[in-house]
Amino acid sequence: MATAHKVARRARATTRKTAANPALELLERAGYVIRGVLYAAMGTFALGLALGLGGTATDQSGSLRILTGGPAGNVMLFAVVIGLGAYSIWGFVRAIFDPLHRGHDAVGIAERLGFVWSGIAYLSIVVFALHIIAGSAASGAHDGTQDAIARILTFPGGHLVAIGIGIVAIGVGLGQFVDAYRAIFKRDLKRQRMSRAEKKIVDTLGRLGMISRGITFTLVGWFVLQGGWDRNASEVHGFGGAFVTLLSAPLGRFLLAAVALGFVALGLHSFACARWIRLLGSRR
Repeated sequence: MATAHKVARRARATTRKTAANPALELLERAGYVIRGVLYAAMGTFALGLALGLGGTATDQSGSLRILTGGPAGNVMLFAVVIGLGAYSIWGFVRAIFDPLHRGHDAVGIAERLGFVWSGIAYLSIVVFALHIIAGSAASGAHDGTQDAIARILTFPGGHLVAIGIGIVAIGVGLGQFVDAYRAIFKRDLKRQRMSRAEKKIVDTLGRLGMISRGITFTLVGWFVLQGGWDRNASEVHGFGGAFVTLLSAPLGRFLLAAVALGFVALGLHSFACARWIRLLGSRR
């Protein structure tokens, strides 16, 4: 038993050392930049829609397709695969090794599970980018959330799973408002290297971004909950559907513009994280 424990401990130490490799951590910072580009693009497209300037309502994958539609598209796609691939790994590193010190209490475990979900979500974008490179991605706009729930509803008891996913998504959305208030992300940055003005700007960007993400996650969760309850995938919508719903509400253009600006802020905050985030190999 002692030998097995020693082997497991050695394997964990080796894995940790690999995860803290400076080259990998450089790519993880690049992943924050790519993530920021996608969030900022998503917000910019939604802002154009709100202002009547020909924008569109889409999610990160949809933004990726639009951004890579030009001559230099393949270059960006490979950058996405490498950068977001590393960022996906960073999600699992955060969950397993806890470099951001979330702890082992109920709240900490929930946040670390959120990091796992982040790793999976960004891995799906990497897979989508690979499909585009291979020419096997579906053409035209599609709603990945609706497609996923539609598949779930084909299984026995799938509607209960969909309802559960909707409730969790709503909880995550509401949690974003709490995170915006607490600004827990402050602890994740090398704040001793930031000026007072930089701290204030980055904190504001993070809070605005989390509020916008909270609104959209809550709406998407509600759509999924409804779709599961009615066993009807057509009622399910992702971020693009959430933007359209905001636009159709009273004062819709104002609401959508505010949320869109929040996503632009979230993108800028991700750029700041690329510079100041504490990675596994970082010193405090």
